[in-house]
Amino acid sequence: MTLPIIPLGPNQPPDRFYLGGDRIARFRRQPPVGPDARVPEDWVGSATTLFGEDSLGLSTLPDGTLLRDAIAADPVAWLGDEHVARYGDDPMLLVKLLHAGQRLPVHVHPGTDFAARELSRKHGKAEAWYVVDGGSVGVGFREEMPAEVLHRWVDAQHTQALFGALNVVEVSAGDTVFVPQGTPHALGEGTFVVEVQEPEDLSILLEWDGFDVDGLEEGHLTLGFDRALEAVNRSAWDDGDVAGVVTRAGAAALLPTAAGEYFRLERIDTGAAASGTMEPGFSILVVLEGEGTVTDAGGTATTVTAGDTLLLPFSAGAVSVSGTASILRCRPPRP
Repeated sequence: MTLPIIPLGPNQPPDRFYLGGDRIARFRRQPPVGPDARVPEDWVGSATTLFGEDSLGLSTLPDGTLLRDAIAADPVAWLGDEHVARYGDDPMLLVKLLHAGQRLPVHVHPGTDFAARELSRKHGKAEAWYVVDGGSVGVGFREEMPAEVLHRWVDAQHTQALFGALNVVEVSAGDTVFVPQGTPHALGEGTFVVEVQEPEDLSILLEWDGFDVDGLEEGHLTLGFDRALEAVNRSAWDDGDVAGVVTRAGAAALLPTAAGEYFRLERIDTGAAASGTMEPGFSILVVLEGEGTVTDAGGTATTVTAGDTLLLPFSAGAVSVSGTASILRCRPPRP
C-alpha cells in the first residue's frame, strides 16, 4: 500500500502537572490558552500512551484510526522493510512540542536495562530538545552525587539544592540538547522545544514540591524511591561532558553521534526559490519557519506553513520540499 503525507492536528493530553501550552497554541496558530493552562505537551504522531493509561497520548489519523493501529495493520507501508525486519511494528519514535510554562522539576528517565528489568518495557528514554524559544536547561550533576545525599534531598524535597546541583546552560533558538538515559535534567521556565525521544513515558521525579502532582504516589513509576533512584546517573559532569550534549545553532549535525542509537534529527532549509529532497523513511515533520510545498513520490502536494506538523510514511517515497520552509525531520534510528 502507498500512503500519502498526512497533516496532523494538536494532540495535547489535558491537566498535566506543570504549567504551559500558550506557546504551542501560538506556534500552531490556535486560540490562546492563557498562563494558567496545563497543556504543555503536544504528542505529535504518537503511538505511545502516557504511563498507566490505555489510550491517552495516542494520535488519531484524519479517518479516525489510531496511528498505532494503522501501523500494526500494515507496518511495511508505514515503516519500510528494513525497519520492520529489525524492529517489527514499533515506530521507535515519539515527538512532542513542549512549552515549559514553569521550570520543570528535576527528573530522570531510566535506561534500557533498568526499564526492561524493573518495568518490563522495551525502551528506556533518551531524549533530545531542538530549541525553538530559548532559556535555561539543566543537565547532569556538577559534582558526584552520593546516593545517601540524593535520597535525603528527595525525601526532604530540597528543591533548590537539587536544581542547583545541575549544570545550567543557556540555550537559544536552533540549539539542541541531547539527554542520555538516566541523566537528571530540567527545562527552564519559558523554554519551548521540539522533543524527540524513545517511545516511552517514564519519568522519575526528584522534586515535586510546588507542582500539581503527588510525588510520593506518582513520582517513582510504582517502584518506590529506593528502587527508582537506582536509575539515576549520579556521576559528575565536567564542562566537556556538557559540551558533548549541547550543539549550537549552525552546526553541521544537530545531535552527537551517540544519539543515533535512539533517534535521528535533521533540519531542511529550502530558502527562496530553492528546493530540498528527503529520502524515503518514516518521519515526523515539524515546520519551524516560512511556508512551502511538500510533495510525495506520487506527485501529491501538501502546502505547509510554520506551525504545521506532518506524518511521513515510508511508502510516500522520496519527498521534495520547495518554497521558504524550514522543516525539522524527526526519525527513528537506522535499521
